[in-house]
Amino acid sequence: MTGSDAAPVRIDTSRPHPARVYDWWLGGKDNYPVDEELARRILAVDDTAVRGARANRRFMHRAIRVAAEAGIRQFLDIGTGIPTEPNLHQVAQQVAPESKVVYADNDPIVLRHAEALLRGSAAGSTDYVHADARDPDTILRLAAESLDFSRPVALSLVALTHYLGDAADGDDVHGVLKQYVGALAPGSHLILSQVTPDLNPEAVEKAAGLFRRSGTPFHPRSLGEFSRFFDGLRLLGPGIIPVTGWRPEPVDVAAQAEGIVPVYAGVAVKP
Repeated sequence: MTGSDAAPVRIDTSRPHPARVYDWWLGGKDNYPVDEELARRILAVDDTAVRGARANRRFMHRAIRVAAEAGIRQFLDIGTGIPTEPNLHQVAQQVAPESKVVYADNDPIVLRHAEALLRGSAAGSTDYVHADARDPDTILRLAAESLDFSRPVALSLVALTHYLGDAADGDDVHGVLKQYVGALAPGSHLILSQVTPDLNPEAVEKAAGLFRRSGTPFHPRSLGEFSRFFDGLRLLGPGIIPVTGWRPEPVDVAAQAEGIVPVYAGVAVKP
C-alpha cells in the first residue's frame, strides 16, 4: 500500500522541507543544499537543534517500546520523515514480530524510500501512505487496508504538531488530532512531541522566524497549549515533560548534561 488519491508529486529542491532539515540534523544524506543551509542557520541561533532532533528519535523509540510492551500490535506513524535506523517498525517488531506498522508522510523523498520502509518482519507488516497529515480521511482510509481500527493502535505524531497551526480555517491542528483520535479504539496510545518556547524562548523564536521566512509555518507551544492535545485521554507517567526526561534511558540522562532541549513529550491512552 503506497500512495493516495493525489497526483504524483515531484521533489522540490528550491525550498527547504522540514523532514530534510531534520535529516541533516540527524546526520543523514537525504537532503539538499537548501535544506542544509536552513539547518545550519537555525543551529546558529538555536544550538539545541541537533540534540533536540536526536532526543526526539530516542523518545520515539522509548514510547513505541512502551506501547508494544503494553500489548499494542498496530502502529500508525504520521509525519514519518526520512528513514533513520532503527525505524519505528524495527523497534515495534523487535518487541512483537507480528506488529503491523503504517507510515504516512507527504515528502516525495520518503516515498522514494518506501521500499526500504516496507522491509518489516516476516510475521508482521510494514506499509506506507503518501499523504498529508492534514488529510485524516485519506490517511485513515488507506491505513485501514492494513490496520484494524476496531482494535488498539499506537498513533504517533513525533515533532509534527509544531508545523501545524491552530486556526479552524487553516491547519486546524486540534480538529485534525480529534479526527485521528476519534478513529481509534479504546486502549489506543497517542504519542506526541512538540517544540516549546517555555524552556528557551529567545532561541526558539529566532528558529521559528527562520522556518517561517523559508516558507515553513512553525508554531512553538507552551505547556498549556501542548496539554490540550491530550484532552480526554489518560496520560501515562511521568506525564508531559521535556523530551529527554520521558522515561529516560542512560543515554538520555547523559544527554541532559549537554543542556536543555526545548521540546515537550507525552504519551496517553484512550479510555
